[in-house]
Amino acid sequence: MCGRFALLTKADLMREFLNVLNIEDTPERYNIAPTQPILIVIAGERQEPGSNLPERKAMLVRWGFMPGWVKDPRDFPLLINARAETAIGKASFKAAMRHRRILVPASGFFEWRRPEEKGAKAQAYWIRPKKGEIVAFAGLMETWSSADGSEVDTGAILTTAANNDISRVHDRMPVVIRPEDFSRWLDCKTQEPRDVVDLMKPIDDGFFEAIPVSDKVGKVANMGPDILEPVEERAEEALPEKKKGAQAPPLSDQLSLF
Repeated sequence: MCGRFALLTKADLMREFLNVLNIEDTPERYNIAPTQPILIVIAGERQEPGSNLPERKAMLVRWGFMPGWVKDPRDFPLLINARAETAIGKASFKAAMRHRRILVPASGFFEWRRPEEKGAKAQAYWIRPKKGEIVAFAGLMETWSSADGSEVDTGAILTTAANNDISRVHDRMPVVIRPEDFSRWLDCKTQEPRDVVDLMKPIDDGFFEAIPVSDKVGKVANMGPDILEPVEERAEEALPEKKKGAQAPPLSDQLSLF
């Protein structure tokens, strides 16, 4: 799962990378947690032929997806992730997969490797792209309306099976959408869910690097750059070499909200 990420990139770089105009400078966010506002990108109005204006726009949503049919949020689990393998047919995400696909810009995400030994401390990792300062995760959004008519825009990040690099830390990872596929992923008018299934796969090995960091990121109150400082792995927590043909840890070990 993806339960923490960071967004440190300046607005001008995000505007260029995402082809969006309405992104303003915001403070660097080192420890974005569920229920907090997150920046997303959606498809905008199609421009006239020959126009060089972006067809995308940015907005803020609450990280924690809420389907429109939910009557009382207190009786519904917090859905921060959606499994790419089942999102097309799952009741919670089916409509959003068809009509409201989004991009979630990030500088990287955090994950924890859980030791097999009882009582052993989990090792946190800062997982970032080896090249470039920004990446776009696939996501879904929904606007939830309460009985009094108030509305809340909500979102979730899609996850998939981890590639060989990340499976040594965790068996899931966010779905990464490459820039050349942004338009196709966001186009919910002509691209049905079955047309974008090929985009919901693990990113190539070598795209990310996993840097061991302290457990400071586990506390929402820790929001400074010090949580990204590398630490030395203890010998018993060092990542084993991935053996050829080895399988990722079983899904039953995954912390899941579904």
